[in-house]
Amino acid sequence: MVTFSHRQQGTSARTWHDCGIGDLEPLPLDQLFASAQRLLVLAAHPDDETLGAAGIVQEALRRNIPVDVVLCTDGEASHPDSTTHAPAQLARLREEEVDQAMRQLHRNAGTAAEITVDRLHLPDGRLAEHREELRELLLERARRSRCVLASTYRGDAHGDHDVLGLIAAGIAHQLSLFHLEFPIWYWHWASPLEDGRWWHWNKLELDEASLAAKCTALSEHRSQTQPLSEKPGDEAMLSAEVMELFLQPQEVFRLTRPGEKDTAMSAAVFEDLYLERPDPWNYRDSGYEERKRRILLSSLTRERYGTVLELGCSIGIQTAALAERCDSLLAIDSSRTALEQAARETARFEHVRLEQLLLPGQWPQLGQGTVDLVVISEIGYFLAADELEELLGLCASALAPGGELLLCHWLHPIEGWPLDGRTVHRIAHRRPWERVVMHEERDFLLEILGKPGTTHG
Repeated sequence: MVTFSHRQQGTSARTWHDCGIGDLEPLPLDQLFASAQRLLVLAAHPDDETLGAAGIVQEALRRNIPVDVVLCTDGEASHPDSTTHAPAQLARLREEEVDQAMRQLHRNAGTAAEITVDRLHLPDGRLAEHREELRELLLERARRSRCVLASTYRGDAHGDHDVLGLIAAGIAHQLSLFHLEFPIWYWHWASPLEDGRWWHWNKLELDEASLAAKCTALSEHRSQTQPLSEKPGDEAMLSAEVMELFLQPQEVFRLTRPGEKDTAMSAAVFEDLYLERPDPWNYRDSGYEERKRRILLSSLTRERYGTVLELGCSIGIQTAALAERCDSLLAIDSSRTALEQAARETARFEHVRLEQLLLPGQWPQLGQGTVDLVVISEIGYFLAADELEELLGLCASALAPGGELLLCHWLHPIEGWPLDGRTVHRIAHRRPWERVVMHEERDFLLEILGKPGTTHG
């Protein structure tokens, strides 16, 4: 779990530039707006919409597409230690700032299309407590007419941003909408060389006029970019270093196209699948599955491992086999129904622990470098590319030097999901793993990749 403070020195705009953020694929704007009747921008707090989406707002307006901005909270909790500004005062101040910022963006676009601002007045910092209410409010607004949906990024490591991004993802999937997620705090805390999620995102180049308008709009958010006063607790929330990240001639978005699924949908998809068919992949009776499992086990380079982590354990058939080869095993799945079967399958093993988690956003409590083997079998293509990058990074951190990552995936088309087996393995090879084992046949590819370092055990 990522923790950070806005007061900490973060990753600089120069570092992101030097690592190649300018080389990202451009947003397919014509495709994005081809049938859109409006752009719906969801902001957790006043200023999110300007920081992360001012450029796309102007792009929509220039195409004569109206923009609706929904502010979920009033941002009243931005300065909890202030002795000069009560929450209600801050809320009024930030309301005026957003209105001025949107006027600046509209003026620059030079179009008849309008920007409207809608306020939900939910409590700042507590959107998770109002998840269902928020979903219903946003779903009603998204249904009004065909829209492109933009929201804060679900992996921003800010509670309100994350909740809003996940709710927006579910709505976009339900209504078959394009979904753009704009990171804000991710740019501050992430390391571009270690966290590869951004490699799979898209950029929007801002021309000189758009960038100037965004800078002017950002300057309206004085309560966040400047101190409220000289007294303690009134410091600027967005330092000059942080602001530099948003004064670049581009915006970056995580794009999900209509019909694409990722982990925001997978938990419900697979839970329903297991409720309908207890063994949907026929692990218990399939000769193919039994043979593949024997090949997987025979490919392991050690007779016995210390700690094993199995991601996507399903009903526990493979889990029980792995348990014979290790001292400790943590098996994870998103489906409660699948784990109930896995618990029965592994009941005889005291050293096996099962956890219901939705990866990669929910990660088990594991010490860095404490795992000897991670098994990712037949689940990589149920994640979006950036989610897979995040998961692989977490695996790399958990593995001990010389530890092993086992990947095994079906090689035929995967309907309704963004990746296929070969792409999963290709993404894994972006990291400096050493290939230890490779087995490929018509139906599946199995690889064991070693983490650099000294093998032990």
